Amino acid sequence: MENNNTAKHQYFYSVGLSYKKADAEIRGKFSLDTAAKTRLLEQAKLEGIESLIVTSTCNRTEIYGFAEHPFQLIKLICENSQGTVEAFQKVGFVYKNQEAISHMFRVGTGLDSQILGDFEIIAQIKSSFSQSKFLGLANNFMERLVNAVIQASKKIKTDTEISSGATSVSFAAVQYIFKNVEDIGNKNILLFGTGKIGRNTCENLVKHTKNEHITLINRTKSKAEKIAGKLNLIVKDYSELHLELQKADVVVVATGAQNPTVDKAILNLKKPLLILDLSIPKNVNEDVQELEGVTLIHMDYLSQLTDETLENRKKSIPAAEAIIEEIKEEFITWTKGRKFAPTINALKAKLNAIKISELDFQSKKISNFNEEQAEIISNRIIQKITTHFANHLKDDSTMVDESIEWIEKVFKIGVTAK
Repeated sequence: MENNNTAKHQYFYSVGLSYKKADAEIRGKFSLDTAAKTRLLEQAKLEGIESLIVTSTCNRTEIYGFAEHPFQLIKLICENSQGTVEAFQKVGFVYKNQEAISHMFRVGTGLDSQILGDFEIIAQIKSSFSQSKFLGLANNFMERLVNAVIQASKKIKTDTEISSGATSVSFAAVQYIFKNVEDIGNKNILLFGTGKIGRNTCENLVKHTKNEHITLINRTKSKAEKIAGKLNLIVKDYSELHLELQKADVVVVATGAQNPTVDKAILNLKKPLLILDLSIPKNVNEDVQELEGVTLIHMDYLSQLTDETLENRKKSIPAAEAIIEEIKEEFITWTKGRKFAPTINALKAKLNAIKISELDFQSKKISNFNEEQAEIISNRIIQKITTHFANHLKDDSTMVDESIEWIEKVFKIGVTAK
């Protein structure tokens, strides 16, 4: 779908990469923190891109926006992350127009999530749109599309069972710990970092184990104290990390650092240690596995764990897809009307000008000319003609661009912004 607010031909694209083809290491290189997203948006504005939003989560980094060529958007991702164009070409995707719209619906409704029915991504899309709108980078098309995706997400969550049951990476992490660590209620658990998945994992551990040996460490101690107050956890200074690692039986790492914060050098172990790295990019160096007794589990592995809940969710996919199609069709109809509305309005104005000229001529030529009746009849004819053209342009089989061009040539209509 062309963006018809500019003179140049621009198209709506979705470009990015996700867990489907990119592993955690690659996703980490392309991840964008808050500062990087802001830089990307500001750069896009300087480069004349009029509307786009950018999302970056542990499972995906994506841009939705208008451009003459998708490379404009790919370049924005690469120049504001540690990713390269060469790496993107191997694992990235590019969707255009209708495919890009469909992709956004599937992402926003949890159908494209690593864990089916995970609706956390819709909050990311909302937040990304708000930031873009604040910077003047969200046109009417984007606002309407985001609202349609939000509407679909709400309806699917309400009307289907696709988000039922407790299935998430944090839930899978807790399941893994229960299955692999004996007597977990009496083990020393260390949560390093305050990432959302890590916090959820910690909450579930507190809830299900009644463990009183859970310690929380974060670079910013005030954040750790805020979380600890709700969960009755022990808080330690960041400077004590190396000491707490020696005491721990289970370590959950959920920091937002761009480079590993836990490696072999910091560990001095005298007992087995289970480390769950729930961070993107990875925050635990692979070299810890060289130490005897260390088990390292990354979130990609946890995401693959399936249970009856996921199988039940799959049964709701057809119903969810039907809801998407219904709301997406409403959006497509709106975009078509938006595209040809200027031409129909110009056609109506042209016909009205012809009518006024002809009525003026006939009123001078014919005695007792009933101008009021002629006005009513003429207006009805104009309405019928323009409705015929509008219905033609709405038809799915119509080549809209060619038809608009033909109408404008025949009636000599000059529409500057189609």
